Amino acid sequence: MSDYQYQQPAPAQPNSTMAIVSLVSGILGWTFVPLLGSIVAVITGHMAKKEIKESMGNLGGDTMATIGLVLGYISMALFVCGCLFFVLAMGLGLMPVFWSNGY
Repeated sequence: MSDYQYQQPAPAQPNSTMAIVSLVSGILGWTFVPLLGSIVAVITGHMAKKEIKESMGNLGGDTMATIGLVLGYISMALFVCGCLFFVLAMGLGLMPVFWSNGY
């Protein structure tokens, strides 16, 4: 007989539901539901980070929550920049120039 004993692998760590929601919302914020998805991604991402931290290692999904947060924040920043561009273009009277050139 050999000295080798078979050991069962450790069970997979469950992921935080909030982290999954954050990731899915972050993706939706770039595709089908631009602003609302991004806001949900940021809120649930922060909730997931807190939940994972308080679980003392019993929950996973920190990377998913981080990706959801990044996607949400970048999407919201681009939305704000687009709104600022639109307001500045209207204020400077540039919109008729854009419309007359077919934009």
